[in-house]
Amino acid sequence: MLIMFESHITLKVHGILKDYIKEGHVVVDATMGNGYDTVFLAEQVGVSGKVYAFDIQEKALLSTKEKLVESNLSDRVTLIKASHEAVRSHVQEPIDMAMFNLGYLPTGNKEVITKPYSTLIAIEAILGILKKDGILSIITYYGHDGGMVEKEAVQGFISMLKQSEYEVLSIQYENRKKNPPIIYFVRKRV
Repeated sequence: MLIMFESHITLKVHGILKDYIKEGHVVVDATMGNGYDTVFLAEQVGVSGKVYAFDIQEKALLSTKEKLVESNLSDRVTLIKASHEAVRSHVQEPIDMAMFNLGYLPTGNKEVITKPYSTLIAIEAILGILKKDGILSIITYYGHDGGMVEKEAVQGFISMLKQSEYEVLSIQYENRKKNPPIIYFVRKRV
């Protein structure tokens, strides 16, 4: 229960996903950012696993590569300088899990943000390669220009997924001001 009260939202997600990600899994970090999720995933999948990490910004790739080298995890990660909408062009195998942190790169250019159109293409593509019982996590940060539109697009899309095929859960703060992030989990049932 303490996981739910971690101070940083990504640590909440890591704590929940830690029980699902196993040695040998193939996973996707659809928005690598500064590399924290990529490192977390690489630690979880072990030496026989594989992480595909996407970002369009060179700064994100350099930051992530540096963290992977420091942690001696580079050999299990493929860094891809491309939008997450290109996931099907780069990932040709079924995956066990995927993560999204939507918004902008912390410490980066706040003008460069994830966009509803490419995000929905990426989510749909990932659901297409997600294995049965695979998990997709999405954190929506929407307190910036364009963020509310993306949050509503994501929420609308995942709420329409067939209940017989997907289980969708959201976790959100009820007493925080200024557009607190929302976590979504999607589990593929078939």
